[in-house]
Amino acid sequence: MHPAFSVIFLTTLIGVGQGLFLALFSAQAYGMAKLLPAQPNEFFAFGGFVALLFLLGGLFAAVFHLGKPSYFITRAWRGMTQWRTSWLSRELIALPIMIGLVFIYMVVYYFGLDADLYGWGVEGQLPLTVGIVGVVAAVALFVCTGMIYAAVKFLQEWACALTPVNYFLLGTASGFTFATWYAAGQAPDLLQFFGNWAIVLTVAGLITRAAALFRNSRIKRKSSIQTAIGVRHTKVQQKSMGMMGGSYNTREYFHGKTAALLRSVKWVFLVLVFAVPVALLWAGLASGDGSLFLLAFIAQYVGLLFERWFFFAQANHPQNLYYQVVG
Repeated sequence: MHPAFSVIFLTTLIGVGQGLFLALFSAQAYGMAKLLPAQPNEFFAFGGFVALLFLLGGLFAAVFHLGKPSYFITRAWRGMTQWRTSWLSRELIALPIMIGLVFIYMVVYYFGLDADLYGWGVEGQLPLTVGIVGVVAAVALFVCTGMIYAAVKFLQEWACALTPVNYFLLGTASGFTFATWYAAGQAPDLLQFFGNWAIVLTVAGLITRAAALFRNSRIKRKSSIQTAIGVRHTKVQQKSMGMMGGSYNTREYFHGKTAALLRSVKWVFLVLVFAVPVALLWAGLASGDGSLFLLAFIAQYVGLLFERWFFFAQANHPQNLYYQVVG
C-alpha cells in the first residue's frame, strides 16, 4: 500500500497521547492506593494538557488525509453514521470522546474539583471516575484504530490479532517514555515507576512486533496472477500495465519503493523504536540524567514514524498481482 503521512502522524501522535494519559492515571490510582507518593494537582493538570495536545495534533494531521480538508468540518459527522459495521466510524466517535475526557480530566485537576459521588467519604472520587472512563475510552480507541486495519481480510499482513495489540503496546510504550521524561522534571518520585514500565512496554512491543514480522514473512498468498485474471496457464507474465501515465490503482495501492529500501526501513525502526529507547531509559534510570529520557522519547517517536510507514508499505494489495509491471 501507499503510506499516507497524514495517517502516519495521526496514529503515532494519538498513540502518545493515549499512552501518556494511561501513565498519568496509573500514577493517580497508585497514589490513591498509597502505593506511590501522591502528586499535586498541577502534575496531572499539566500532564493532561500535554496529552490533549498530542491528541489534537493527531486529529489535525487526519484532516490532511481528506481530499478537501474543509470537508472535515462540514461532513465529518457522516463518517460516524456507519458505526454498526465500520471500525473507522467507531474511531471517529472514540477519538473526540477521548479528547473530551482528557480535557475534563485536565480541568478537574486544574481547578481541584471533587465530589462525594458514591458516599464513600474519601477524596478524589471525581478525578478517579473521570480517569477510569478515560482509560476505557483510550483502550477503545486503540482497539478501533487497530481494527480498522486488522478487519481488512484481503490485506493479509494486517488481518491479524497482532495488529491492534501492536497499536496498543507501541502507543503506551511511547506515552510512558514521555511520562518518564515528564516525571524527571516534575515528579522524581515517579521516575522509576514510569521508566520501568516504559522499558517493559517497549520490550513487550518488540516481542509482538517481531512476531508480526515473522508471521508476515511466511504468508501464503490466497491469490495468484492466474486467479487475478482468470487464466489457468502455468506461466503468465504481464508485459505492460495497460496505460501510459499510471492510474489511481497504481499510485495508491503500491508504495513504489524497492525491496532493499523496505528492509532498511525495517531495521531502522527496530533500532529506534526498541533498542535505543531501552538503552537510554536504562542509562537514565541508573544515572538520573533527565536528558536521556527526552532523547529516548525523540528516538522512539522518530522510529514509530518509520514503523508506521513500513506497516502500510508492507501490506500487499491483491490488485498488484494484475499490475506486476508497477507492483
